[in-house]
Amino acid sequence: MAALAALAGASLACAAGTFTPTQVDGDAGSATAVGNWQIQSSAKAPQSGTEVSAAGFSTQGWYLVSGRATVMAGLLENGTYENVFYGDNLRAVEEPDSGSNRFVIPWWYRTEFAVGEGTPGIRTLLRINGVISSADVWLNGHLVAEQAAVAGAYPVHELDVTGWVHAGVNTLALRVRPADPRTSLSIGWVDWNPTPPDNNMGPWRGVDIVRTGPVEIRFPQVTSTLSLPDLARAALTVKVEARNLDASAHDATITGVVAGVSLRRTIHLAPGQTQSVAFSPESDPDLHLNHPRVWWPVGMGAQPLYRLQMSAAVDGGISGQASATFGIRSVSSHLTRQGYRQFVINGKPVLIRGAGWASDMFLRDNPKRMEAEFSYILNLGLNTIRSEGKLEDASFYDLADRDGIMILAGWECCDKWESAAKTGGAQWDAADERVAAASMASEARLLRNHPSVVGFLIGSDHAPPAAIARMYVDTLYAEDWPLPIIAAASDETTAETGPSGMKMPGPYTWVPPTYWYADKEGGAFGFNSEASAGASIPPLEDLTRMLSPQELEALWKYPQVRQYHASAAWSTFATLAPFDTALARRYGAPRSLADYVAKSQLENYDDARAQFEAFNAHMHAAKPSTGVIYWMLNNAWPSLHWHLYDYFLNPAGAYFGAKKANEPVHIQYSYDTRAITLANHTLTSEHGLRASIRLRNLDGSVPYERRLQDIDLAANGTRQLATLPALADVSPTYFIELELASANGEPVSRNVYWLSTQADALDWAHSNWYFTPVTRYADLTALQSLPAATSEVRATVRHEGAGDVATVTLTVPPSSRAVALFQHVSIRRSAGGELMLPILWSDNDVTLWPGESLTLTAQFATPGAAAPVVEVSGWNVPTRSGPVALESRTAASQEMKHRIRPDSS
Repeated sequence: MAALAALAGASLACAAGTFTPTQVDGDAGSATAVGNWQIQSSAKAPQSGTEVSAAGFSTQGWYLVSGRATVMAGLLENGTYENVFYGDNLRAVEEPDSGSNRFVIPWWYRTEFAVGEGTPGIRTLLRINGVISSADVWLNGHLVAEQAAVAGAYPVHELDVTGWVHAGVNTLALRVRPADPRTSLSIGWVDWNPTPPDNNMGPWRGVDIVRTGPVEIRFPQVTSTLSLPDLARAALTVKVEARNLDASAHDATITGVVAGVSLRRTIHLAPGQTQSVAFSPESDPDLHLNHPRVWWPVGMGAQPLYRLQMSAAVDGGISGQASATFGIRSVSSHLTRQGYRQFVINGKPVLIRGAGWASDMFLRDNPKRMEAEFSYILNLGLNTIRSEGKLEDASFYDLADRDGIMILAGWECCDKWESAAKTGGAQWDAADERVAAASMASEARLLRNHPSVVGFLIGSDHAPPAAIARMYVDTLYAEDWPLPIIAAASDETTAETGPSGMKMPGPYTWVPPTYWYADKEGGAFGFNSEASAGASIPPLEDLTRMLSPQELEALWKYPQVRQYHASAAWSTFATLAPFDTALARRYGAPRSLADYVAKSQLENYDDARAQFEAFNAHMHAAKPSTGVIYWMLNNAWPSLHWHLYDYFLNPAGAYFGAKKANEPVHIQYSYDTRAITLANHTLTSEHGLRASIRLRNLDGSVPYERRLQDIDLAANGTRQLATLPALADVSPTYFIELELASANGEPVSRNVYWLSTQADALDWAHSNWYFTPVTRYADLTALQSLPAATSEVRATVRHEGAGDVATVTLTVPPSSRAVALFQHVSIRRSAGGELMLPILWSDNDVTLWPGESLTLTAQFATPGAAAPVVEVSGWNVPTRSGPVALESRTAASQEMKHRIRPDSS
């Protein structure tokens, strides 16, 4: 709830106001982030670094930007370009007067920071946490480092600037070099979206001013060895790096506390010496813990975290400090006998059910939005995020640790990152190799303490060449990397890592639900590292926020037109033709934009659900499924392609289809065998479950019904309940309604399918890397003939914490003429007002028959919302809205909160 309240009404970080020097904490062991910069193109500021970094230099006409802004992000903060996400406005981002590209020359980043008189012996370091693509660094008129030494998106550089820092205000200037992901190890977007005009140039992860005594300690690490299978004991090893920044030798006393255990060691450091200081159960027996609190992925247990605090003392005074948060858990992976990558957490095999993460297109820092997105990940029932480059900072992994979301991190695909792996690609020189090694070391230090991180992919579409693979692996081991190292997200091998155990055969564009049950290509066997049915159409009001009238018309009328918001302009995916063809053939040609959107939501729901359900069903099959990454979770900008929720955080068909499939305990239908299957993603066995299976004709009649009782379901397992028989008296378009209840009758899972007696058929022989042709489409066009249905709505809301909880009951009276298909419920701030977003629904896009009723709940934040309004629409249900009645907080609120997010611990 806090995440939703924090985001409501929030915007991306902005540096509006007057420039203020950053006030630096003077204590040893402190780090202060640069709060803001002033930036300008070198074309308009041609002065030297000596001049720009001098006190009193005039920055009149410069742009004031936030501390982690790229050039483009900073220009957006200043309103230089407006509404760049609408239509094709982004194409017009160029130099206003000359038409030349303003981003192919260096830009200046200038800031000031204030330092107190300080204690004798205190040193000042600049910690540059990654810059795109490189930068010359100047301080108080002095060149501190040249761009060759400060290069790459990911390396963290610490520069000792003590000799140039003085008490009072100091001036720092970075001359940031232009970026191009084809020629530098920076960040690229391939076909996700248009290329940012500035190629994300700038200090995107920020710069810190670090204060330390003569001995700095850094890179604290805790690794744990957990006893299996009893989880009764853990052995901790603690390491920290101590380095003497002085020209004189020093004795330093390193102390710390971890899990209630005190640590102490005195070391001698020669001038300039760096030493790793380790504490192990052999040297400190108390690091053997009994009954440790064990960290689990979401849905499998709790997520307790421990804290390590360390300090270094020199001559009786504090010289340096370092801390880390960590979790105790066991992570391993192996290849099944079929060669598939299987992850094992705390001795338990886990089906990876995840999606691909997209950072903001301009790499803008927005912690409130990120926290809200993590609440969506939990609400979706996912357990994993895959990062293909665009690796985030520590706050991302802190959220994952807190919420139990596993992270599969890895390098970028394509561009310079994989050029050396491709025939004809640009080969790396010695400078590239240095940047890559520094990138790997920095990321290892960032990630290794986070229990959420379960592995690193050193390649994406391609494994790196032998020498580069060896360098990555050697660097990881040198940083005490304790987790699986995987060759690539594709089915490739390196000598150091062995086979990846993963596959990447697509699809990336539309395929029917039945595709996922096949034992070929991207079907539900093995570990599919990125796949989905492609297009994901946002709700109508979001489309009007992102597309021009001409683009909206083309969207539903002209499938072959290349859509700027579908993919990069050159990409295969810039047209939605496969999706649109299937939509017209399966549901009927769209009759309007609204009709196109309505049909798209059914299509998106059906496919997202089927993808995850197929991997559920095959967890224990002869060709087992071990992992699936939906491509993608979110988008870097408003998009028509590859997401489970859109850029505006407005959950729709794909979201609720995926959410349905990823219920902790779930009942589902298999498109290949017509089997009814149960899936249990928890570590708790279920007993005495009750199931109801109904096949319903289009007119609502029930030619088949079966009830089952006293069902046991193993933890972390599946069970086939029944197989639907072939029936003669089934309408060409029909429904399957599945219900699962606990032993005492409490609802556990409810699932409705709309199906055709004419099944989709695929031309497997002509599959390619992104698509399998369809030779026959299911005929669901009869859904267009459903008569209007009646649905009654009752809604109440109560205040809880920083937000509200709404309860919405939908009832289809027995007198209704038809099924109420795909009812979508929204909450608005007022009649005709903005949607309450972000929002966490217990369920949505639901289908009910006459005489049925269903209660949904939602969490949302309501700043300034006096009278929320509930709005219900549906396939054949007229849109209607009404006020939400306010109720007092009840004793059942905590129980309701659990029901809203049953997949979080």
